[in-house]
Amino acid sequence: MRNRMLAGMAALAVAAAAPLMAEPDVAAAVPNFRALDMHGKVVDLSAYRGKTVVLEWNNPGCPFVKKHYGSGNMQKTQAAATAQGVVWLTINSGAPGLQGHMTGPEAQKFVAAEKAKPTAYLLDPKGLVGKGYGARTTPHLYIIDGQGRLAYKGGIDDRPTADVADIAGARNHVLAALAEMRAGKPVSVPETRPYGCSVKYAG
Repeated sequence: MRNRMLAGMAALAVAAAAPLMAEPDVAAAVPNFRALDMHGKVVDLSAYRGKTVVLEWNNPGCPFVKKHYGSGNMQKTQAAATAQGVVWLTINSGAPGLQGHMTGPEAQKFVAAEKAKPTAYLLDPKGLVGKGYGARTTPHLYIIDGQGRLAYKGGIDDRPTADVADIAGARNHVLAALAEMRAGKPVSVPETRPYGCSVKYAG
């Protein structure tokens, strides 16, 4: 069992070391990736082909992340999406020693404490996934359609502040895009400027 586990970790390390494609544009095919979740399980993006997938970059120490989690807004958005069959992957690309970095057990405590609703919480301490997608802020949201193409990228909403009071009057870009996709319509706002704290990449 231990040998199989070590072999799996080695295979993941090799796969993770491979460079990702350039940052995807809206309507373009997205790069595949493999990453460990907070339980140490390998998650392969390609396994969700045929389903809509949301990627959410996360840093628990960021005031903008605290705005959306402390108010319950991010959890409600996650729950609404997953209730529709959407796969929600929260990703932490914070490097060890920098703000927001978490180990698996720390991520488990965060998810439990915040009552977060992602399909999986992924750890990307080397920043390979984040840099491959061009993730710049926390939060930074991406929506991938069932054909593996980017349908949306940008902020969670149109109120780029850390003020909880701004959530009530905001347009939730993620839920709006998902609703249009579910109705078979093109996403009317496919790209917005992300806002939040910079992703704390290694180096």
